[in-house]
Amino acid sequence: MSTLLEAIDVRKSYGDFVAIDGISLAVGEGELVSIVGPNGAGKTTLVNLLTGLLPPTSGHVRFKGQDIAGIGPVMLAKHGMARAFQLVHIFPEMTVAETIAVAVVSQTGKSMRFFTPVRKDPAVNQRVREVAQIFGLERKLDTQSRLLSQGEKKLLDIASAFALAPEVILLDEPTSGVSSGDKHGLMRNVVDAARKAGVKAIILVEHDMDLVAEYSTRIVAIQAGKVLADRKPDDFFNDPEIVAAIVGKRVGRLAAGAA
Repeated sequence: MSTLLEAIDVRKSYGDFVAIDGISLAVGEGELVSIVGPNGAGKTTLVNLLTGLLPPTSGHVRFKGQDIAGIGPVMLAKHGMARAFQLVHIFPEMTVAETIAVAVVSQTGKSMRFFTPVRKDPAVNQRVREVAQIFGLERKLDTQSRLLSQGEKKLLDIASAFALAPEVILLDEPTSGVSSGDKHGLMRNVVDAARKAGVKAIILVEHDMDLVAEYSTRIVAIQAGKVLADRKPDDFFNDPEIVAAIVGKRVGRLAAGAA
């Protein structure tokens, strides 16, 4: 299994406060790695380091062997990694097609100053329809984003990240704000879409431990800025001390089966 993304002894300090304290991890092709931890554990800082939003105080972050420390989301996307955020980043007055087109065009280097040429660009339109179809949004292409359900808005946000044609995608709380009954459906859509789109690995930050148990190939738990555990789901949920440290109780299908 080839390594796509790796952090090597990464630290991030803000004055005397150490947010990330010597974390090393690697994400390889074919993996869905979940990053979990209690509030204040350092998850957001770690994700910002892994996606080039922040430079580490020390250590290295490499994507496909290249240092990506602090390069920012635009350059990161050009390298082949995209991030879908916890809060939906869409423009309410833009249609679904226009929202996806922004991401598609950003990868082509064409100007986004005027949408009229974009609407007439056959290659852009084809790519927009391909991405929309993967996420079941093809019938909503002419719908303004503000009129979508919360679940559809989430799918659109993630679809825009997929439109960047990434090899690795990081999903930051993709099911937040989505009803419990729709969470598994959304995750199934995303995982299936990743396979169809040729995404090589997914990094998931998620509080819902049932989803983490169901979809992860590996779970990285962090606490107080350090890696507490890096395990496969069965091993993770069968360790009551680790689970208690992260969520305070035994949870989910795997944990119930181990009781």
